[in-house]
Amino acid sequence: MKALGTYNFAGDIGKMTVPATASLLLVVMEWRPALALLGLCGLIAAVAVFWLTPRYGSERAEAVSKNKVEDSAAPAAAPRFAFPVLLSIGMIDSGTRMGFLLFLPFMLTAKGASLPTIGLALTLVFAGGAAGKLVCGFIGTRLGVIATVWLTEGLTALLILALLPLPLDTAMLLLPVIGVALNGTSSVLYGSVPDLVTPEKRARAFSIFYTGTIGTGAVAPALYGLVGDALGVRTAVMVVAGMVLLTLPLSLALRAVLGRRAG
Repeated sequence: MKALGTYNFAGDIGKMTVPATASLLLVVMEWRPALALLGLCGLIAAVAVFWLTPRYGSERAEAVSKNKVEDSAAPAAAPRFAFPVLLSIGMIDSGTRMGFLLFLPFMLTAKGASLPTIGLALTLVFAGGAAGKLVCGFIGTRLGVIATVWLTEGLTALLILALLPLPLDTAMLLLPVIGVALNGTSSVLYGSVPDLVTPEKRARAFSIFYTGTIGTGAVAPALYGLVGDALGVRTAVMVVAGMVLLTLPLSLALRAVLGRRAG
């Protein structure tokens, strides 16, 4: 879980660095050369990953096969409903994240924020989110999955609701904390996938989990947009905060499976 949290943190650092670099490049060149330069950097990174990634030789393959056999002998297989429940929590968490980001510019505009201020606000949320993925990986190892889900998701709902009445300056101070809670849960959820499926099904389980969460993140803005059009931004934000609380009873269904894995 710590390793996955660190991995996700590194990915978010890249998400923050690339847009910032693109902004700096656009100051000194047109967008086409800037885009080509970023694309070239991506190709170089891909070659580096290919070159530096360890190859699987016959000895390594035998060792992996042996480890799979040993893992298969482990007791306490998770019940069938466990992985679908974890997937549901991940989908709600992802949908909440994208729903909040959808409405954040509208909330800040209503508080008098300018366009540069909104850009800064999103940067603060993303920076907090990167830190959250790293920190919550360690918290999950220490407190356990269920306690961490309750902590981060409960805090997410409270902070989103607290953002509504606050003035702009105070709201800006709250955004990095919201980012920590909003993104932190994902490291704990991803790290729990191997505990709920047998070793030979883990690759497929991860593919399903990532597809489900990313797919929900793609669909959520359109659905929450309809809610916002029908009920208004303020009410829609309350709906987003209420939806994330559905993860709390769902997580209790996994308590018997994941509750004992606190470290």
